[in-house]
Amino acid sequence: MPVKQGDLSLLDHPTAQELLASRIPARLAYIGLDGTPRVVPIWFQWDGREFVMGTAPTALKLKALAKNSKVALTIDDNNFPHKVLLVRGTARLQKVDAVVPEYATAAERYLGVEQGKAWIEKMRGMGGGMMRIGITPDWVGLLDFETRFPGTLST
Repeated sequence: MPVKQGDLSLLDHPTAQELLASRIPARLAYIGLDGTPRVVPIWFQWDGREFVMGTAPTALKLKALAKNSKVALTIDDNNFPHKVLLVRGTARLQKVDAVVPEYATAAERYLGVEQGKAWIEKMRGMGGGMMRIGITPDWVGLLDFETRFPGTLST
Protein backbone atom coordinates (compact mmCIF):
# COMPACT_ATOMS: atom_id res chain seq x y z
CA MET A 1 0.00 0.00 0.00
CA PRO A 2 1.47 3.40 -0.95
CA VAL A 3 2.44 5.86 1.74
CA LYS A 4 -0.29 8.46 2.25
CA GLN A 5 0.19 12.16 1.61
CA GLY A 6 1.20 13.88 4.83
CA ASP A 7 3.49 11.08 6.01
CA LEU A 8 7.04 12.28 6.74
CA SER A 9 8.45 9.00 5.39
CA LEU A 10 7.71 10.34 1.89
CA LEU A 11 11.01 12.22 2.26
CA ASP A 12 12.72 8.83 1.81
CA HIS A 13 10.91 8.09 -1.48
CA PRO A 14 13.28 7.99 -4.50
CA THR A 15 11.44 10.86 -6.20
CA ALA A 16 11.75 13.02 -3.08
CA GLN A 17 15.42 12.11 -2.75
CA GLU A 18 15.98 13.13 -6.37
CA LEU A 19 14.37 16.54 -5.75
CA LEU A 20 16.25 17.03 -2.47
CA ALA A 21 19.58 16.45 -4.24
CA SER A 22 18.71 18.64 -7.24
CA ARG A 23 19.73 22.20 -8.06
CA ILE A 24 16.11 23.32 -7.98
CA PRO A 25 15.56 26.07 -5.41
CA ALA A 26 12.81 25.63 -2.86
CA ARG A 27 9.88 28.02 -3.03
CA LEU A 28 9.32 29.17 0.54
CA ALA A 29 5.82 30.40 1.40
CA TYR A 30 5.10 32.41 4.54
CA ILE A 31 2.75 35.11 5.79
CA GLY A 32 4.12 38.65 5.56
CA LEU A 33 3.80 41.20 8.34
CA ASP A 34 0.82 42.73 6.54
CA GLY A 35 -1.03 39.40 6.71
CA THR A 36 -0.70 38.54 3.03
CA PRO A 37 1.13 35.49 1.64
CA ARG A 38 4.61 35.57 0.16
CA VAL A 39 6.61 33.06 -1.88
CA VAL A 40 10.35 33.39 -2.43
CA PRO A 41 12.84 31.10 -4.19
CA ILE A 42 15.65 30.11 -1.87
CA TRP A 43 18.56 27.69 -1.77
CA PHE A 44 18.14 24.89 0.75
CA GLN A 45 19.99 21.95 2.19
CA TRP A 46 18.16 18.91 3.58
CA ASP A 47 20.12 17.52 6.52
CA GLY A 48 17.87 14.52 7.13
CA ARG A 49 15.91 16.28 9.87
CA GLU A 50 15.21 19.77 8.61
CA PHE A 51 15.43 22.01 5.57
CA VAL A 52 18.16 24.56 6.20
CA MET A 53 18.48 27.92 4.49
CA GLY A 54 20.80 30.85 5.04
CA THR A 55 19.90 34.49 4.57
CA ALA A 56 21.13 37.97 5.40
CA PRO A 57 20.30 39.14 8.93
CA THR A 58 18.42 42.09 7.40
CA ALA A 59 16.12 40.01 5.16
CA LEU A 60 12.51 41.12 5.44
CA LYS A 61 11.24 37.55 5.69
CA LEU A 62 12.92 37.14 9.09
CA LYS A 63 10.55 39.51 10.92
CA ALA A 64 7.59 37.74 9.35
CA LEU A 65 8.94 34.29 10.26
CA ALA A 66 9.60 35.44 13.83
CA LYS A 67 5.96 36.51 14.09
CA ASN A 68 4.47 33.43 12.38
CA SER A 69 6.78 30.43 12.04
CA LYS A 70 4.34 28.25 10.08
CA VAL A 71 5.57 27.87 6.49
CA ALA A 72 5.22 25.77 3.37
CA LEU A 73 7.78 24.99 0.73
CA THR A 74 7.80 23.20 -2.57
CA ILE A 75 10.55 21.79 -4.74
CA ASP A 76 9.31 21.04 -8.23
CA ASP A 77 10.86 20.37 -11.60
CA ASN A 78 9.85 21.74 -15.00
CA ASN A 79 9.84 18.45 -16.89
CA PHE A 80 6.73 16.47 -17.74
CA PRO A 81 5.59 14.41 -15.96
CA HIS A 82 6.21 16.87 -13.15
CA LYS A 83 7.72 15.86 -9.83
CA VAL A 84 6.72 17.92 -6.82
CA LEU A 85 7.73 17.74 -3.16
CA LEU A 86 5.38 19.66 -0.88
CA VAL A 87 6.25 20.42 2.74
CA ARG A 88 4.49 22.17 5.58
CA GLY A 89 6.41 22.91 8.71
CA THR A 90 7.72 25.24 11.35
CA ALA A 91 10.66 27.59 10.86
CA ARG A 92 13.23 28.20 13.56
CA LEU A 93 15.63 31.15 13.30
CA GLN A 94 19.18 31.20 14.59
CA LYS A 95 21.86 33.90 14.27
CA VAL A 96 25.17 32.52 13.01
CA ASP A 97 28.32 34.63 13.31
CA ALA A 98 29.73 33.24 10.07
CA VAL A 99 28.31 31.60 6.94
CA VAL A 100 25.64 29.03 7.75
CA PRO A 101 27.46 25.69 7.14
CA GLU A 102 24.50 24.16 5.32
CA TYR A 103 24.33 27.24 3.09
CA ALA A 104 27.95 26.60 2.10
CA THR A 105 27.08 22.99 1.22
CA ALA A 106 24.08 24.17 -0.80
CA ALA A 107 26.23 26.72 -2.66
CA GLU A 108 28.48 23.92 -3.91
CA ARG A 109 25.46 21.88 -5.00
CA TYR A 110 23.84 24.79 -6.83
CA LEU A 111 26.96 26.36 -8.35
CA GLY A 112 29.44 23.48 -8.50
CA VAL A 113 32.34 23.00 -6.12
CA GLU A 114 34.69 25.68 -7.48
CA GLN A 115 32.10 28.44 -7.95
CA GLY A 116 30.36 27.47 -4.71
CA LYS A 117 33.58 27.88 -2.71
CA ALA A 118 34.23 31.23 -4.42
CA TRP A 119 30.70 32.42 -3.57
CA ILE A 120 31.13 31.44 0.08
CA GLU A 121 34.49 33.24 0.30
CA LYS A 122 32.76 36.36 -1.04
CA MET A 123 30.04 35.95 1.60
CA ARG A 124 32.65 35.56 4.36
CA GLY A 125 34.32 38.75 3.19
CA MET A 126 31.10 40.69 3.70
CA GLY A 127 31.06 39.89 7.44
CA GLY A 128 28.04 40.30 9.66
CA GLY A 129 27.14 36.63 9.74
CA MET A 130 23.91 35.09 8.54
CA MET A 131 20.60 33.89 9.83
CA ARG A 132 19.95 30.17 9.72
CA ILE A 133 16.39 29.17 8.90
CA GLY A 134 15.67 25.59 9.89
CA ILE A 135 12.33 24.17 8.81
CA THR A 136 11.13 21.05 10.57
CA PRO A 137 8.57 19.23 8.41
CA ASP A 138 5.14 18.53 9.93
CA TRP A 139 3.51 17.27 6.70
CA VAL A 140 4.97 16.03 3.41
CA GLY A 141 3.29 15.46 0.07
CA LEU A 142 4.76 14.02 -3.11
CA LEU A 143 3.45 14.11 -6.68
CA ASP A 144 5.05 12.50 -9.71
CA PHE A 145 2.06 12.52 -12.09
CA GLU A 146 2.79 8.87 -12.90
CA THR A 147 2.08 6.98 -9.68
CA ARG A 148 1.25 9.81 -7.22
CA PHE A 149 -1.36 12.34 -8.32
CA PRO A 150 -3.08 15.29 -6.65
CA GLY A 151 -6.16 14.25 -4.66
CA THR A 152 -8.48 15.62 -7.34
CA LEU A 153 -7.24 13.11 -9.94
CA SER A 154 -8.04 9.41 -9.74
CA THR A 155 -5.11 6.99 -9.70
